[in-house]
Amino acid sequence: MTEIRSRHLDVNGIRIHVTEAGSGPLVLLLHGFPETAYSYRHQLTALAAAGFHAVAPDQRGYPHTEQPPSVGDYTIHHLIGDAVGLINALGAPDAVTVGHDWGSPVAWGVAQARPDLVRGVVSLSVPFGSRQPHEPLDRIRAAYGDNFYQLYFQEPGVAERELERDPGTAFRKVFYAYSGDAPEIGDLICDENGWTGPLTDPVKLPGWLTEQDIAVYAEAFTGHGFTGALNWYRNITRNWELTAAWQGLLIDRPAMFLGGDRDPVVNWFDPAALRPIMAATVTNLTSYTLLEGAGHWIQQERAAETNAALIEFVSSVS
Repeated sequence: MTEIRSRHLDVNGIRIHVTEAGSGPLVLLLHGFPETAYSYRHQLTALAAAGFHAVAPDQRGYPHTEQPPSVGDYTIHHLIGDAVGLINALGAPDAVTVGHDWGSPVAWGVAQARPDLVRGVVSLSVPFGSRQPHEPLDRIRAAYGDNFYQLYFQEPGVAERELERDPGTAFRKVFYAYSGDAPEIGDLICDENGWTGPLTDPVKLPGWLTEQDIAVYAEAFTGHGFTGALNWYRNITRNWELTAAWQGLLIDRPAMFLGGDRDPVVNWFDPAALRPIMAATVTNLTSYTLLEGAGHWIQQERAAETNAALIEFVSSVS
């Protein structure tokens, strides 16, 4: 059985916890919200068995890694800098950067800012979105109203109180509601009880998710809290301001996109038009797949198919 190892690395003035397996060319696996490196548990061993050094950090502000105190410590430049710092700290000449959810903008950003360090870039669930000329939260409010979850996350302390009251129930609701197993595609709109208020607590978990998995996530955030993770959202406007020089910048590294056709993020866009839209800005999009019936948590929901696609792509650029 492939051993999964754990350690801390000093990167950019903070201690970042990483889980890793295997040896060989580096594959850096960047998780999203509200997850941890545990979300890549199936990919670590599969990539290691295929001859790669798979490394999944708990990113800045998340459990097991340091949580800088200021909201301004979580800009996209900090997050990209951490990924670059990890590549260097691991002694690798380059990496395939893999991102899911919030990890995807980081993976794409490393490919934009430091293409010399990127053999290829993989996005799970979140397509590349080129910088737009208008402030993003204003566009979100105009499109979805004031109760969209990203707007709800802006006020410090509000979402924390909701999620920290009962992390286990919050994780059960969120993982089920935005998976392919939910009866309807989630709309990401909050109600008077917050983000998880309108979500169903499933009587039975889907087959890809166990009570032990829920416990791992809930125990990780208990005590640590959600503030560091939520601070990523509180920099959306600041990130837009900081990346003005990147407007129109293309991504020319080999790229792969894998999503689910029942993912609410994919369905923000017109799924039928998504590939040509991405191809206009990701000029070497060599792999694009939407898995039928899959939701947002694709590397957990559909581990075997995700692993096969990842190994094929990573092998092709390594």
